[in-house]
Amino acid sequence: MKKLFIYAAVALSIAGCTTEKPMESKIDLANLDRTVSPGVDFYQFATGGWNKNHPLTDEYARYGQFDALAEKCREQLKELVLEQASATNAPGSNGQKIGDLYNLAMDSTRRNEQGYTPITPILNKVAAIKEKKEVLPLSATLMRDGISGFFYTGVSADIMDSDNNLLMLYQGGMSLPEKEYYFDTDDATTAIRDKFKEHVVKMFTLCGFDENKARKNMEAVMKIETRLASKAFNSVEQRDPAKNYHKMSYAQLKEQFAGIDWDTYFTNLKISDIKEINVSQTEPIAEVISIINDTPIEDLIAYMQWNVINSTANELSDAIGEQNFDFYGRTLSGKQAQQPRWKRALGVVNGSLGEVIGQLYVAKHFPPAAKERMVQLVKNLQTALGERIDAQEWMSDSTKLAAHEKLNTFTVKIGYPDKWKDYSKLAIDPTLSYAENCRNIARFGWDDHIERNHNKPVDKEEWHMTPQTVNAYYNPTTNEICFPAGILQYPFFDMAADDAFNYGAIGVVIGHEMTHGFDDKGRLFDKDGNFKEWWTAEDAKSFTERTRIIIDHFNNIEVLPGLMGNGELTVGENIADHGGLTISMQAFRNATKENTLPVIDGFTPEQRFYLAYSNVWAGNIRDEEIRNRTKSDPHSLGRWRVNGTLPHIQEWYDAFGITENDPMYLPVEKRLNIW
Repeated sequence: MKKLFIYAAVALSIAGCTTEKPMESKIDLANLDRTVSPGVDFYQFATGGWNKNHPLTDEYARYGQFDALAEKCREQLKELVLEQASATNAPGSNGQKIGDLYNLAMDSTRRNEQGYTPITPILNKVAAIKEKKEVLPLSATLMRDGISGFFYTGVSADIMDSDNNLLMLYQGGMSLPEKEYYFDTDDATTAIRDKFKEHVVKMFTLCGFDENKARKNMEAVMKIETRLASKAFNSVEQRDPAKNYHKMSYAQLKEQFAGIDWDTYFTNLKISDIKEINVSQTEPIAEVISIINDTPIEDLIAYMQWNVINSTANELSDAIGEQNFDFYGRTLSGKQAQQPRWKRALGVVNGSLGEVIGQLYVAKHFPPAAKERMVQLVKNLQTALGERIDAQEWMSDSTKLAAHEKLNTFTVKIGYPDKWKDYSKLAIDPTLSYAENCRNIARFGWDDHIERNHNKPVDKEEWHMTPQTVNAYYNPTTNEICFPAGILQYPFFDMAADDAFNYGAIGVVIGHEMTHGFDDKGRLFDKDGNFKEWWTAEDAKSFTERTRIIIDHFNNIEVLPGLMGNGELTVGENIADHGGLTISMQAFRNATKENTLPVIDGFTPEQRFYLAYSNVWAGNIRDEEIRNRTKSDPHSLGRWRVNGTLPHIQEWYDAFGITENDPMYLPVEKRLNIW
């Protein structure tokens, strides 16, 4: 289910404060590459050793410190899940659900015997469509079963009334990650598009269609998806809250989009008593009506059958799963092999029963002391951000006052939720196929989502990540920052590390999430989470002019030969990285002003701060994944979160003696100066 405008730090972490026990540096000197000067390539200097010692394995398109910690968490979860999988649990208990779902996902023999037959009834139901008026109602039924359709439906906070939820419609219907994949004509993208066509044909044949029918179906899929892509908002446009807000009454929806039987559509989604709705992107929804009107019914059936196959591919035989991986793993990302089956099975259990496993995880792996330290560290960062706000000469007093009000009303979530999700209505039945159980999981998730949110106030205690997640986020409509337990481990946080390390790693992560409340989009939401202008016109203009510097800077970074970065797409995350660094350095200096830390291993405390930050982004990545992420990821690549961001930070120049003679030097007037 989509959530609007939630900003994730992609695997960031959490820190602590000083104790009476002597702290350690925790900078691993083996991670460095001393053959490179810091002023020439700081990323290579700080992470070259780690990257050399951690080459990519076949299952990874990118492997970095985030992934290394995720592997550690995965091993921790595996132990918990295997305990349930080998136990005799009472029917309907959480242990039974965990164990049976894992065993079903692991049972390749049974799945290979069944082949594609578990989805045959669904394919037949689609094939039985006789009239076009049946298309979208059936698509709604299938969406409740976890099968994608022409567009998405969901419920999330109304950005103009953040205390209350609002029914939403979103663009969708595309199998490729972004609309550009359907239109860009460079050699790499053209090759991906051609591979996709081959993939669709192969998937149809693996699911019982003859070659001629499979090829005809592929042509239908490409025509429909290309039309959907032609009207879809690109990734940059989807970042604009105003452009994605079109609230209307249910009667207005029926009038403006009269080609859809909305009553039947929503009835099939188990949604009733609709008062208002937000059509996030109106053009793509209107295009769906045109597509249904203009397209032969057999092509609509082919497209819907493709959605069934594509959505369930990893629930069927190994041959189908391998073909699915061949395109989405090998072609799009450059991976050479699937993850081991146990990792895939664990991922399904974790994704389906996340908070059940989360309770087990925090009980075993998250001590109360870690949460206490995190609470204090967040307070220190809030103080530092307040000081940074006051220091901005370009900002008026009235806007500063409103910024302080927003900062002071942050909701901070650390470790795990106070209220756990109820899974009592979810049934995992080992007598059914794995795919059938996946349909049950999808229906449970959908019905639970609607029951808890439709026509209800926003549940501000809800978490949008599980406790075992190696990540963090800021949500503007609740004005909250969240740091799950999973990320509160090395290299992001270490109880034995000194402040230089912890402020450079988890401290920057905390500052990063806080800054999202004041980045180019977060700043548009007030302290209550409403999309509302609280800046003076002059301050807003100055902010926009300043952000243009970081947009242009990242637009001019060549990430692959002939492929430039996307400064417009990554501007929010780049501002947050910049803010996280400046805020955490301020907090670090506040914390150590009475007790200066020593030089260790030849590095000053300030140098260790920036080494700890850079080490978080150590990693190797394949060219295919660089291309994929550059087109679709609002986060800059790890290398450029270091080499693209640090040249804007004066304290980094001071720490390492960087001068105008160094290649990484940026003139002061070309540096971002906001927070």
